Amino acid sequence: MEKPPVQPYIILFIGVLSISTSAIFVKLAGDAPASVIAFYRLAIAVGIMAPYVLWKHFDEIKQTNKKDWVLAILSGVFLALHFILWFESLGYTTVASSVVLVALQPVFAFMGTYLFFKERFTIGAILSLVITLTGSVIIGWGDFQISGTALFGDLLALLGAMTVTGYFLLGQNLRKRQTILTYTFIAYGFAAATLLLYNLALGYPFTGYDGDQWLIFLGLAIIPTFFGHTLFNWTLKWLSTSTISMAVLVEPIGASILAYWILDEGITWTQWLGGSIVIFGLMMFILSTMKKVKPKFTHETDRR
Repeated sequence: MEKPPVQPYIILFIGVLSISTSAIFVKLAGDAPASVIAFYRLAIAVGIMAPYVLWKHFDEIKQTNKKDWVLAILSGVFLALHFILWFESLGYTTVASSVVLVALQPVFAFMGTYLFFKERFTIGAILSLVITLTGSVIIGWGDFQISGTALFGDLLALLGAMTVTGYFLLGQNLRKRQTILTYTFIAYGFAAATLLLYNLALGYPFTGYDGDQWLIFLGLAIIPTFFGHTLFNWTLKWLSTSTISMAVLVEPIGASILAYWILDEGITWTQWLGGSIVIFGLMMFILSTMKKVKPKFTHETDRR
């Protein structure tokens, strides 16, 4: 059985720290439309990858069968929808609420891996699911007391959690047959194409942004994309979607700290309480599944 060249959990940890910067970058982008920010994040990433991937992995891309093309396209569409929904949520609610609710993707991964990959979970895992949902309700209730728009942002973040889970579930399937760069390049490419069509349909401008905003677009492409999502995609060959989704519980902590330091965003008592309950519930899930969900090794070689 092939073993990973690097311990997957170390790579997973680096990925989580990297994605903690994503919400901060989006907030700092100012008046740029959320979908435009998402488009440039992925388009720049694809542009950076293209020369090497087309040089080294073109034969693998050509050999991709029709079924895997369909799965890769769907994966890209789910990723695009995730960015649209989550980035939009940051325009209505705080970083703390948004990232905590997006981190609820294990709830949806729980259902997805149960239905599609036949993973089974203990009573403790189900109890932790109830706890995390309770925490999310507290966050939503507190934000509703602030304003209806904050609650709307919370709902967008929840939808963002659903769509990114679909992206990971499809990726878990594809990564068993494709190298990391091939899968990532195709998925990011179709996600960028989806965002391009979305922005054209809504008439959003692709130019007219200042130098700081372009640096933010570049930062998003490099830090949370390459060192975040791409590393998550690498780990999909050895770790399950539910394991990766659970690790993302670190993101709300890092993002909230950065938002406090950089954006001067405070945290309300309902966000503290609800967020703590969510994170506690997610930790319970890890403890109840860590003996059942082991790193998965395959016979196939991952060249990159």
